[in-house]
Amino acid sequence: MTDRRPRKSLGQCFLTAPRIAEKIVALANVGPGDRVVEIGPGRGILTRVLAARAGEVLALELDPRWHADLQAEFANASHVRVVLADALTYPFEEIAPPFKIVANLPYYISTPILFRLLELRARISLMVLMLQREVVDRLLAKPGTRSYGALSVAVAYRAEVRKGFPVSPGSFSPRPAVESAVVVIAPRPSPPIAVRSEETLFRVIRAAFAHRRKVLANALRDEGFDANRVGGALEAAEIEPKRRGETLTLEEFGRLADALGREAR
Repeated sequence: MTDRRPRKSLGQCFLTAPRIAEKIVALANVGPGDRVVEIGPGRGILTRVLAARAGEVLALELDPRWHADLQAEFANASHVRVVLADALTYPFEEIAPPFKIVANLPYYISTPILFRLLELRARISLMVLMLQREVVDRLLAKPGTRSYGALSVAVAYRAEVRKGFPVSPGSFSPRPAVESAVVVIAPRPSPPIAVRSEETLFRVIRAAFAHRRKVLANALRDEGFDANRVGGALEAAEIEPKRRGETLTLEEFGRLADALGREAR
């Protein structure tokens, strides 16, 4: 008999509340005209609701046990395809756009998956994701708040984020040790700010948050920016050198990145 116990190595905490699955699919506004990708379907509670609403469902499951079960369950559903695959390496580029992502993501790899999906944002119309509550707080955080960080800024550059709803630990099996929440992420067709170099922008963002306690001028120098150019760039961007990175808006990060690019020439 095949072992059906959740595997800690895969971060498996399965949603068990049908009402929550219904709310997630409703939040994604899934209808007959939608192509939907689900990541980590597990026991299939969300997959069944998606199958009843969507025109096409692609479920990516890493665990061979649950893949086999779901493949058998949906064998006669021509619009549902269950694939044994890792979402970190799956060729999403081969899926005809646009499509929606609806998923209860494994928390231990949620951030890498999120960034991978955002790189494909031109193909994705909407993402509705169950994440650890702490990660959702970071995605929604504003400058100057405790949760605001590199993730907040990087995602804001690529997408619009709005709060969905909290989900209690009692809605899962096994019961997770953390709080969960659903978030809605709408990829932007174009960034909200124009910058000369995205590579420089993200380097500046990473540097600003690498040493949260340090003032911006020192943090940039410590992360390899030329000390002789940092001061001039901050002045050109109209940013006080003694401010900390956690106080800067996305627009200010953009101005600073452009100024540092000019200073480097």
